[in-house]
Amino acid sequence: MSFPLAEWIDGHGHCRHNLAISGMVGTILPPVPSAAEVRAANASELRKRLAEDLSVDDRRVFLTTGASEANALVLTFLGHRRKGGSPGACRFCPPEYPPMFDIARWAGFRLTTGAGATEGALVSQPRNPEGDLWDRTRFLEWASGARWVLVDETFREFAGTRSLLGTDRPGLWATGSFTKFFAGDDLRAGFLVAPEDRATEFAYFHGLVTNQLAPYSVAGATRALRDRDKTRRKVRAVLKANIAAARTAFPNLHPPDAPVMFDHPASGEGGDALSHRALGASVLVCSGSFFGDPSGVRLCLTRRSFPTDLASYLAVRARAPKTRTPR
Repeated sequence: MSFPLAEWIDGHGHCRHNLAISGMVGTILPPVPSAAEVRAANASELRKRLAEDLSVDDRRVFLTTGASEANALVLTFLGHRRKGGSPGACRFCPPEYPPMFDIARWAGFRLTTGAGATEGALVSQPRNPEGDLWDRTRFLEWASGARWVLVDETFREFAGTRSLLGTDRPGLWATGSFTKFFAGDDLRAGFLVAPEDRATEFAYFHGLVTNQLAPYSVAGATRALRDRDKTRRKVRAVLKANIAAARTAFPNLHPPDAPVMFDHPASGEGGDALSHRALGASVLVCSGSFFGDPSGVRLCLTRRSFPTDLASYLAVRARAPKTRTPR
């Protein structure tokens, strides 16, 4: 069993036109470490390399099996009940990547979308499923009033931007993964960065509930960082062609900063109905209901077949059932 979005994608992987995979797996070759690199794998050196990239102290960097685990660890740690009260309110901005707000709810937080003082706030940057990257002013304004903020930066490498850790916003946690941009699904490697004033306390928690990453994962992640420029050229070539196809289909589309976009059908048909109709044509898309916004669907731009897959999706979209006018 996995979470519903993953079950939907994995359960319909046989579709001819797959617009549901948000990582580069199957499109570019993944990082494969040599036997010598695996034998020499050093988790401390990987943490130092990540810390250097993110301009933080390496004592704040913790390795995980992926961003979803990293988010779960942070929210479970922060949601630990204090004497005499619950964790409080946590702000999010739908549509949002479902494990983030689902884990926050499970950890005891009361979800809210309103402004004002909250215990915490969580957001993906660039956004999943919308694909846009907020500028730092917008991010800081949105996060205002929250004691802590969790930012999932899984798609950051696609945008080629600096981490929001550089804003020096107090109480900021950041997470990332090697699965999407690097196509490293088999590596099972991710990371998180804790605020400086919580790193020591979190280190104890992290040591209690996690195991060390496998040498293969450490070596593969290290190789991914070393080959990042080569990977970026390959990824950008694919996305450039696919974004051009998307802009032809959607002339008003703002080019996404991540390999995803959120489509609101002009017919007003909900995402659930549209995604199920698409299945009938062997087209796989993800309903916005997974992300907290049932009005549309998420489309992913990671496959070389995207132009053809998009055309098949648009054909389904155009055949929306006619809305009956009340007599």
